[in-house]
Amino acid sequence: MTGSIIFDPLIPWSLVAAVAVIATIGVILAAVRGLNGWALRALAAMVILGALTGPSYQQEDRAPLTDIVMLLEDESASQALSDRPEQTKSAADRLAAQIAARPNTEVRRIMVPDGEGDAGTQLMTKLSSALAEEPRARIAGILAFSDGQVHDADLPVDLPAPMHLLLTGKSTDWDRRLSIRNAPAFAIIGEPVTLTLRIEDMGAAPESTGLAPLEISVDGDTPQRFEVPLGQDIELPVTLPHGGRNVIQFTVPVAPGELTDRNNTALIQMNGVRDRLRVLLVSGEPHPGGRTWRNLLKSDSSVDLVHFTILRPPEKQDGVPVSELSLIAFPTRELFLEKIDDFDLIIFDRYKRRGILPALYLDNVANYIRQGGAVLVAAGADFAGADSIYRSPLGTVLPASPTARVLDEPYLPAITDLGKRHPVTTELPGNGDWGRWLRQIDIAQARGNVVMSGVNERPLLILDRVDQGRVALLASDHAWLWNRGYEGGGPQLELLRRLAHWMMKEPELEEESLTAEATGQTMRIKRRTLEDTVPPLTITDPSGNETELSLTETSPGVFEGIFEGPEIGLYRLANGDQNAVIGLGPAAPREFEETIATGDVMAPVLEDLRGGVVRIEEGLPRLRNIRVGRPAAGRGWIGLTPRDAFETRDVRQTGLLPGWLVLLLSAALITAAWLREGRR
Repeated sequence: MTGSIIFDPLIPWSLVAAVAVIATIGVILAAVRGLNGWALRALAAMVILGALTGPSYQQEDRAPLTDIVMLLEDESASQALSDRPEQTKSAADRLAAQIAARPNTEVRRIMVPDGEGDAGTQLMTKLSSALAEEPRARIAGILAFSDGQVHDADLPVDLPAPMHLLLTGKSTDWDRRLSIRNAPAFAIIGEPVTLTLRIEDMGAAPESTGLAPLEISVDGDTPQRFEVPLGQDIELPVTLPHGGRNVIQFTVPVAPGELTDRNNTALIQMNGVRDRLRVLLVSGEPHPGGRTWRNLLKSDSSVDLVHFTILRPPEKQDGVPVSELSLIAFPTRELFLEKIDDFDLIIFDRYKRRGILPALYLDNVANYIRQGGAVLVAAGADFAGADSIYRSPLGTVLPASPTARVLDEPYLPAITDLGKRHPVTTELPGNGDWGRWLRQIDIAQARGNVVMSGVNERPLLILDRVDQGRVALLASDHAWLWNRGYEGGGPQLELLRRLAHWMMKEPELEEESLTAEATGQTMRIKRRTLEDTVPPLTITDPSGNETELSLTETSPGVFEGIFEGPEIGLYRLANGDQNAVIGLGPAAPREFEETIATGDVMAPVLEDLRGGVVRIEEGLPRLRNIRVGRPAAGRGWIGLTPRDAFETRDVRQTGLLPGWLVLLLSAALITAAWLREGRR
């Protein structure tokens, strides 16, 4: 029970002051004029002024409230290193017991896990949420058990009481870290891209030679080993070997005594893209589709086109002197012998043997295919004749032979059952509602994959692999009708684009492929195949544990599955003869960028209310009571601020100057003053 005098004026304080001034002036005038009742008049004025201020005696029934001490226990990934979990639990339990034994004190233990994604240790965010749920007037202190590597230390939090950091770890801890900078998401195939790499020792590192081993592997292949200097930025040129995703892993072997190996590996995933597609278009007899081929290729800014066409055949003898011709000799030897490997794709459009390209040149084209090149043959009526390029050294690599029949009749190109599963022809725009073609070359002995058919289901488009290269045979020269919009046209441009990308071995157009896309720790796996079923997928995690996953067919030739990775790192996928690798999680986890325990990060936060940093390995600090604004930490001790908070249960007020008393006193004093002055 406590009591106090409070004032509740009947009129504003400004008017009370004005009345007091007037009364004072009146008393002073009375005293100056020698009136004997001036003192009684002053007492009467004071009674009236006191009544105007509304004085009352207030009694409160108060119940004391306990002080609250918050204990934040860091359970982030970096806190799991070495014996830090045991340090944290032991110290938190002992201090919590000491605080709970203090009179009128409660303990709030708050666990701080890893932040979402790669946010790191969000200790201040967790503290802000906890403070919002407690009355600030009862917070007597905040104790954080952590390694000090807090990634939201700059978050503005208004602390109601001193905060102290109980630092885990040991002063002898050291760690070796590998970091990669300037890693782009895309790079041009065949052109080097520079990465900045750095290996450095942190903490109480032992003496070394100044060199560290570094292993580099691409897509999980056998790593190459190098010796690189410590503590220096290293400019490392990297050339991507293929298109699509390239997973490059950099690893520093674990050194004896270092704190962790979780920051000894960095995964870089870069997509390889082609700068420009170099195409050689070889045209034979002029026809309406020749210009269509040229226009389609020239319309793509990513294509460098070299067009070889025969404008004046050798058999043309009209007596015109060669010196008067405006044509120049085409550099056939340079193109077909010396620089043929510079081309990504060669297209033969209605070309036949006319003595212009010797057999040696065509044999070189066949070797170009076997060594990884790509050739597309758009066959016209000449393909069925005696001068067909099939009857040249190029015929050994073509996927079918002509029967000498030319079918001149309308037909609708159709996707075969196999073509519905092949990425080149699956789900082509228009869904088969296309215009008809008017000519097809009859072919036989087809090998490879027949993805489109024509007259009476005869092979129309055949895709084949020859050693390391690829060949496509289109048994018609009427694809240009689609581009002209004949009977509604068709997807000629899309079909040509897919053909070119399949020949360039782009991963998204591979008919047999295994790919995965990562979102956080979840990977979506896609298996594309021409088969009806696929075996279970085998997933090997970074620790070497294997997991089998059944895939579900989501569309013709496409099987998919979802897998949640238990840890960050490099995962290996295997399904039949297909293999892939993918990295889950960040390339360099934020929790392991800095692993040495330190109080420097939290120092600005603690200084606001003069808190302190204490290493747990040096012993637990003593607890002291301090006043607000005083130093809250010293040698071997930390301070808590008692709040003396209370809850008011009942309030009673009693007026000190009731109306009847004011009237009685003021009337008596005024009457006494009047009588005294009248007697004189």
